[in-house]
Amino acid sequence: MRVYVPLTLPGLAEAYQKGELGAAPLVAYAVTPALREWYLSDDIEELEYAALSRAALASLRLLAADPRAARRRVVVAVDVPDGAASAGPGRGLDPAALGEVRVTGAVPLAKAASVHVDAADAEADVAAAAEALKAADAGDDDAQFVVDGAEDHELLWYATQEIPNLVGNAG
Repeated sequence: MRVYVPLTLPGLAEAYQKGELGAAPLVAYAVTPALREWYLSDDIEELEYAALSRAALASLRLLAADPRAARRRVVVAVDVPDGAASAGPGRGLDPAALGEVRVTGAVPLAKAASVHVDAADAEADVAAAAEALKAADAGDDDAQFVVDGAEDHELLWYATQEIPNLVGNAG
């Protein structure tokens, strides 16, 4: 099963150093039944992009909590065994938890398929979105517009061999 793990650049640097993506249970995003129902598509590529987008929003939340991290969203796509990831009971239809899964057990970074990171030119919009996130969550439409501005930036795809270069930019 392909899951998308939200991180920050410092989080990616730590995962690179330790060789794994964090302590279990690990929050990730995947194509879940609730995500399929919400997205209304049978195209697996579109559904996986939706899961990646949910992970990018979770990465933005991590950035909001860590003002020292470089303002670039990071998502690691990783393959885990079927059954190693499951949606939280009772959260499947919660709009805030669409696609969210918990991964049991350690997730070796070596299992990563790819890394997705904002380009440097997205940093200003991502920084503004991280600042506006709390107000957007409280229903402020102007703040939501700012958060949506970060989503206008596509995450760039990187091969796992490029992680050392990416973590050299961790801040």
